[in-house]
Amino acid sequence: MAIFLDEQSRVIVSGITGSEGAKHTRRMLAAGTRVVGGVNPRKAGQQAEGLPVSGTVADAMAGTGADVCVLFVPPPFVKDAVIEAVDAGIGLAVVITEGVPVHDTAYFWAHAAGSGTRIVGPNCPGVVSPGRSNAGIIPDGITGRGRIGLVSKSGTLTYQLMHELRDIGFSTAVGIGGDPIIGTTHIDAIDAFEKDTETELIVLIGEIGGDAEERAAAYVAEHVTKPVVGYVAGFTAPEGKTMGHAGAIVSGSSGTAEAKKKALEAADIQVGRTPSETAALARELLS
Repeated sequence: MAIFLDEQSRVIVSGITGSEGAKHTRRMLAAGTRVVGGVNPRKAGQQAEGLPVSGTVADAMAGTGADVCVLFVPPPFVKDAVIEAVDAGIGLAVVITEGVPVHDTAYFWAHAAGSGTRIVGPNCPGVVSPGRSNAGIIPDGITGRGRIGLVSKSGTLTYQLMHELRDIGFSTAVGIGGDPIIGTTHIDAIDAFEKDTETELIVLIGEIGGDAEERAAAYVAEHVTKPVVGYVAGFTAPEGKTMGHAGAIVSGSSGTAEAKKKALEAADIQVGRTPSETAALARELLS
């Protein structure tokens, strides 16, 4: 099994005619993803990358049977594009775009509440189930299919851990993004990995700022039976500086890497101080 995305997923790309949308559509197709169409209201009826372009997500779903939408839409238009996808009933909306206004994210997140749409992102690398499907910008070929589930705020650290543990492989890797408001959270992904029969170990990657990692630790302590390994980026971040993602804001001692490490360890989650140390811990637990 895999979570959120598998070889049966049928993907459409909002913004397929833009440079980023086109480039990553080609990459997704090369990875074996079932990309079946695109969306651009100004270019409906045309083709892009050999695929039909529809004017709306609803039209694309009706014509292709799509159940996943990857969005490469400029920041000012993301809110409307996500709302359109939610209203069309898409199962998974992966919002790659960086720089989405937080109030726009809050709006479409609230709009999706109670719907059948899972939102991943914004400002995220996407979701990959190696050997099955790749929805987003995660490079193909870093790793193969295997026993580890990964959920991460950071795109580059996602790639590094996947590479370091490539000999074991991954069921699914989910890049949730590091903005202050996101759709799918660490807890959402961890819950899905706990229920996935193929996933034997979970890797959680966090970073300074906010309290998402602390909340995830509390959830793991109460609900998760599988081993979890963690890494928190930012142990060397200068005090008082805003680092990295928009959500990486530290207030006093709250949100520091050390505070998060303590919370995770209190939930029996082993935490590495470097990505390589984290990979070594995962390897030990699986051996």
